[in-house]
Amino acid sequence: PPRSTLFPYTTLFRSVQNNLPEQIQEPPNRRILIVDDNPQIHEDFRKILSPDLPHVGEIEQKETALFGRTNFEKSPLAYELDFAFSGEEAIEKSNSAMDAGKEYALAFVDVRMAPGIDGVQTTQQLLQKACDLQIVICTAYSDYSWDDMMRHIGESDQLLVLKKPFDNIEVLQCASTLCEKWRLQKETQKRLKKFTGIIDERLTKDVLGKLKS
Repeated sequence: PPRSTLFPYTTLFRSVQNNLPEQIQEPPNRRILIVDDNPQIHEDFRKILSPDLPHVGEIEQKETALFGRTNFEKSPLAYELDFAFSGEEAIEKSNSAMDAGKEYALAFVDVRMAPGIDGVQTTQQLLQKACDLQIVICTAYSDYSWDDMMRHIGESDQLLVLKKPFDNIEVLQCASTLCEKWRLQKETQKRLKKFTGIIDERLTKDVLGKLKS
C-alpha cells in the first residue's frame, strides 16, 4: 500500500504503544517442580532453593554434627518447591497446578527415572500443555545427545541441559534466570493482547466513522 495510506495507522500503532498502561505487569512466579526418583536429590534442591524451611535447618544441623560445617550455597529468594518421583506424577502435578491457576515457572527434570517414562518423554509431555514452562534437564549420562532431544521434544528455547554433578551456583542461576524469563514472557503476552485489543477497537471505530461519512 502507498505510504500515505499506511501513515495514519503507523501513527496509531505508536500512539497506542506509548500509552499502554504501566500496570500491565506479571508478578514474580517462583514455583518450581523438581522431578527425580531419588529423595536425596529432592533434599539437595530444597537446601539450595528453600534453605529457610525449618526441617532443612534440622538436616543441616545433623550434617554439621557428623561432618563439620560445610559451605553450601543458598538462595536469598524464597522459592516454592514441589516434588515428583516420576514423569507421570510430574505431568499430573503440572496439570493440576495449571487448573488451579498456580502453574510452575520452572521444572528440573532428571533424565533417568524408573519405572515409567524418562525425563525427555516427561519434558515432551509437560510442554504440550504447559506452553510457557521453562525446563532444565539434569543428566549424568549420555542417554540422549542434544540432537536426539530435539528430535523428541522439538526445537525449543525453553530447554536447558544441566550435567551432573552440578554446582549449587548453577542451580541458583537457572532458577533465578528462568523464573524471570517466565515472568517476562507472560508480561509480554499480556501487553501484546492489550495492544492488539486497543488497535482492533480503534480501527473498528475508524472504519465505522468513514462508513458513516
